[in-house]
Amino acid sequence: MRLGINLGYWGAGMDSDNLAVAQEADRLGYDVCWAAEAYGSDAATVLSWVAAQTERIDIGSAIFQIPARTPAMTAMTAATLDSLSGGRFRLGLGVSGPQVSEGWYGVKFDKPLARTREYVDIVRKAMTRERLSYEGEHWTLPLPGGPGKPLKLTVHPQREHIPLYIAAIGPKNLAQTGEIADGALLIFPAAEHLEETAVTHLGAGREKAGKTLEGFDICPTLPLALGADKDVSALADMFRPYTALYVGGMGSRKQNFYNQLARRMGYEKEAVEIQDKYLAGDKEGAAAAIPERLIDQTTLLGSVERIAERMQAYAAAGVTTLTLAPAGFALEDRLASLRAGTEALERAGLA
Repeated sequence: MRLGINLGYWGAGMDSDNLAVAQEADRLGYDVCWAAEAYGSDAATVLSWVAAQTERIDIGSAIFQIPARTPAMTAMTAATLDSLSGGRFRLGLGVSGPQVSEGWYGVKFDKPLARTREYVDIVRKAMTRERLSYEGEHWTLPLPGGPGKPLKLTVHPQREHIPLYIAAIGPKNLAQTGEIADGALLIFPAAEHLEETAVTHLGAGREKAGKTLEGFDICPTLPLALGADKDVSALADMFRPYTALYVGGMGSRKQNFYNQLARRMGYEKEAVEIQDKYLAGDKEGAAAAIPERLIDQTTLLGSVERIAERMQAYAAAGVTTLTLAPAGFALEDRLASLRAGTEALERAGLA
């Protein structure tokens, strides 16, 4: 099992240290450094900055938002980043959510599966450097009846095939991801539930495409907090606001993919309570309503030994790249977490 690092969103208060984190991950042999975007910093700029000041580690978008860019623009960005980084770019895509898609980008959040499939088709076709033409429900290239003509990408990416990942949560999205992508970006993954919540659906998609999960990158992101095992409850409390935001307030009452995931993991009653309190403005109450076990199952908490045991569970569940999101604002704490990650991987016998 490989390790990754997620820098999160630029502008979250740790900007000055993020380069040092990426460089230490590069030195320690981490496999990939991911950057995210929502409605603040864009991931492409951050990744180009990191790539210019690291040597070996891959850079990945987790994610480029599909409503933010046309597929051809995404192909241009991917090819450019791959060329500039010397073949180290991984393209992660996702549809975002209805509030961001419609409120920030002005793009209707409808038919996300069909839209994603067409988007991936166009991106991949563009990166073959063939002349681009496409007829779909959501995109038609060139536009009919006008002066447009099929064009081809003029930039040569370093590699013929840039790995493509999709952020997926729901069963149908996971199945399609297995069918059309090279990897899946997962969030709130519990090793104990990974088979039924993700792996089975990914495998079904791979089977539909005539493939197996061999070579497919299952890549969850887990927050990490290092400390004594006796302090696990206190460490878990650090992630209550984070978990409450996603389970309680991300998306709408009807379209909260994270809330639905918590329900599929067996926390149906708790998920309802967390969402009710969060949407009523009681964020503290929502955070307090989160079972400690839910946080413990979806993070890495405690000593290096305890984290190593959890890593073994994730590897046994099918995870191939485990992405860490170290807690804390102090640079030294984040660097210590990186070093603990590599030590735990070695103790788990997975390095």
